[in-house]
Amino acid sequence: MRPDTPAENVDHTAEAARLERTAGLYPEDAEALLLQAAAHLELAGDRPAASTLYDRLLSSVSSLDNPHLVRALKASNLWEYGHEAEARAIIDGVRAAAPRDPAPWVIVAEALESHDELETAHETFTQGVRLLLTDVPEPPYATHPLLYGRHRVRRMLGAPHDDWDTLADTVHLSQAPPSSHVSLDELHDPKRVWSLGSNNPAELEAEISRLRAELGAYREALSRPFPVAVLHWPEAELTELLEAYPALAEEYPSHAAHLSTIEASLRELAASGTPNLGIVTGTVPSYEAFAASEATSPSEVSLLPQYATTLAARGRAVEWPPQRGAACWCGSGGTYGECHGAG
Repeated sequence: MRPDTPAENVDHTAEAARLERTAGLYPEDAEALLLQAAAHLELAGDRPAASTLYDRLLSSVSSLDNPHLVRALKASNLWEYGHEAEARAIIDGVRAAAPRDPAPWVIVAEALESHDELETAHETFTQGVRLLLTDVPEPPYATHPLLYGRHRVRRMLGAPHDDWDTLADTVHLSQAPPSSHVSLDELHDPKRVWSLGSNNPAELEAEISRLRAELGAYREALSRPFPVAVLHWPEAELTELLEAYPALAEEYPSHAAHLSTIEASLRELAASGTPNLGIVTGTVPSYEAFAASEATSPSEVSLLPQYATTLAARGRAVEWPPQRGAACWCGSGGTYGECHGAG
């Protein structure tokens, strides 16, 4: 499916089938592709089939990159077609597991919120925020929905502002276009719905401004469906790559230099204000297959960033910088703070 295809023109059932076939061709990307297929099945209204895909992933022999995400999506889907008790049990399990990835927290909290379980949704958002953002100087891009969701639920509960709410609004304003700085308090105001039925032109104009701000935020998020990703080669893969394609030695003078360049590039992108940064890890067979699909020699340096973008589009990117206490992206076995994050 082309990224610019209007949603109403998508045959979600056919797209899900295509993604399942693609997952069979690229088993290393099966998890990300099958999750996309399940999302299309949900959009098609075939929620039992989506649950079957989630179960297929969870029962697979190979380990999943993010099993908590799959469980969270399964719980959200189950609740939508009447399996509330099972959904609640899975949500409790996700919370007890305390994943370091913000996505499962957002999904289960929003599932609770959408079913008017506001107090429990607030507890879940707060649990995730405290786990992932305590003593973190700058909230990573992927954690922003956690902060926004918590702020939204607290507004609906009528809770007073706290430090996390202030941080959420600060992050929101820093990401919004300069021409439409509308605070989260306004966007999440429970009384906004009433203004849509007002006969007062001033109230309607104010609501239009708020909706434009929200639309701008959604457009910005949609413009980055996957991270701006930098390509990483493990040492053994880089050695094999350079033996096969010595012309790339100028691009990769040594593995240590390669790792240093990755970290420096990502820090430079972050300093320039680029959000949603990530790292994709390449393999020589995958790269050669990609080069063949592009009818280009693997020795062509310009193919490398295209390969990185393709891996990111398949869901292979991991967030940079890693969450607090997480392993370093380079595979050294040490934590990021003790390894490449120490500089």
